[in-house]
Amino acid sequence: MKKLYLFFALLMFVEYTATAQITTPEKYYKRGVVVCAKPEAAKAGVAILKKGGNAVDAAVAVQFALAVVYPVAGNIGGGGFMVYRSGKGKTATLDFREKAPELATRDMYLDSSGNAITKMSLFGQKAAGVPGSVAGMVQAHGRYGKLSWRKLLQPAIDLAEKGYPLTARQAADFNRNKTTFVQYNPLGTALVKDADWKEGDIFTQPELARTLRLIRDHGRAGFYSGAVADSLVKEMNRGKGIITKKDLQNYRAVWRRPVTGKYKGYGIITMPPPSSGGIGLVQLLHSVAPYPLTRWGVNADSTVQVMVEAERRVYADRATHLGDPDFYKVPQKTLLSTAYQNKRMSTFTWDKATPSSEVAAGAIPKKEHEETTHFSIVDKDGNAVSITTTLNNSYGSFVFVKGAGFLLNDEMDDFSVKPGTPNMYGLIGGEANAIKPNKRMLSSMTPAIITKKGKLFMVVGTPGGSTIITSVFQAILNVVAFNKPIQEAVATPRFHSQWLPDQVEVEKGVLTEQALQKLSAKGYKITPRGSIGRVDAIVKTKKGYQGGADPRGEDASIGY
Repeated sequence: MKKLYLFFALLMFVEYTATAQITTPEKYYKRGVVVCAKPEAAKAGVAILKKGGNAVDAAVAVQFALAVVYPVAGNIGGGGFMVYRSGKGKTATLDFREKAPELATRDMYLDSSGNAITKMSLFGQKAAGVPGSVAGMVQAHGRYGKLSWRKLLQPAIDLAEKGYPLTARQAADFNRNKTTFVQYNPLGTALVKDADWKEGDIFTQPELARTLRLIRDHGRAGFYSGAVADSLVKEMNRGKGIITKKDLQNYRAVWRRPVTGKYKGYGIITMPPPSSGGIGLVQLLHSVAPYPLTRWGVNADSTVQVMVEAERRVYADRATHLGDPDFYKVPQKTLLSTAYQNKRMSTFTWDKATPSSEVAAGAIPKKEHEETTHFSIVDKDGNAVSITTTLNNSYGSFVFVKGAGFLLNDEMDDFSVKPGTPNMYGLIGGEANAIKPNKRMLSSMTPAIITKKGKLFMVVGTPGGSTIITSVFQAILNVVAFNKPIQEAVATPRFHSQWLPDQVEVEKGVLTEQALQKLSAKGYKITPRGSIGRVDAIVKTKKGYQGGADPRGEDASIGY
């Protein structure tokens, strides 16, 4: 009992910026709404909607604006996934995930003794995969865009040239990482200056502005060839990186068939591999569907127990069965069948926690970093876009491309650096996610669109590394099972379990003392932690669209 009270004492000190006290007034928008990580980017998207642009046009503007105002995760040097649904119900998904360069090798991050050199896959030029964000936006606009490409890039160019005022959080973050920025950018970067950054300082990025103008004027060629490509390859040469001009010229985003499923009358449209998120989300919803979650209530001990048991099984599947479908045959049909999930859940007992060691044997996914960003958009015609994009770690590889002003990702760390052997976290990488040239690394990003009676109902997604799938899962249930308005749904405290390590991570305020006691008595190891995810979502109501911007960050919901 003393341990339980000590747990609560510790939990009170866990940093968590969200609150269950929702004070934001309910706002309904008839003609469109954008929800994303920064208000400047949301405003850029809404401005495009007001000019007659559609959801994809707005998405392009938001993506490039985030590369300027949210350098910790917004990017043109990373990649991501898009889920699209037209107002008439047509769907598509776009994979613009980064790829391993052609010179990549299976053992490229191992020393002469075969041990993983973890730092090499996390920092510096060699950590970067071939960027996909620009190609993704070009291809999305080419298929669905309405306004001219030039108009969509201009808001980001203006933000980079004229600058924008830093928030206290951003200024502190820049200052905190100054030493690392200097270490990996000896030729200088816009994020470093002699004095400390302060709240309200105007942050300009002239090199990034030049790059954005080239992309505005030349589209794909403005990034994957010419001056920007030259600068990127020079950066590779400075730090023994392996991305070549051929890698850049050969990169293509890929249109893929959406993963779909159902949960009690709601339709789920989400991302297929190499995202593990879509399959994982549908598996989770299928797993809990037979249980009366609504009657039990949000975060009740029975609700949490069932969800955790489902999560353990789904993450075990993720470890063994998921990878880039162009290189590995993913058993998608089996994984998505309700019969399969029912069989998996049949070993669950109410009496005690199922030890993760008994759930399944096989390979375990590497730890994923949590600095990603998501945005959700709906336009006046009901076209909806859900996009999650990332650099992987905070500020990616910490390398800015000199002369081009953008950060490179460190997505190579999302591969299994050494399949079959524990890494520095004690986790084992799966063979399905081993490094191969031109292969896309596995991801947990889970952009999703939910329908109700065949009509648009919800657009949702989040950053958060391996917590992405469970955060989206909980946000959806908060709305469809627990009838929460969207702002409260995204702010409600969350928990996370992922098979291994064998624990349940919780934000402050998730569990009542009674629920904690019950779960602990059954053998669940409850571990306090900081905030989980930053869900940005939209729900369609009878009064109009409502946006939910996660208070864990500086996210904003803006519409008209």
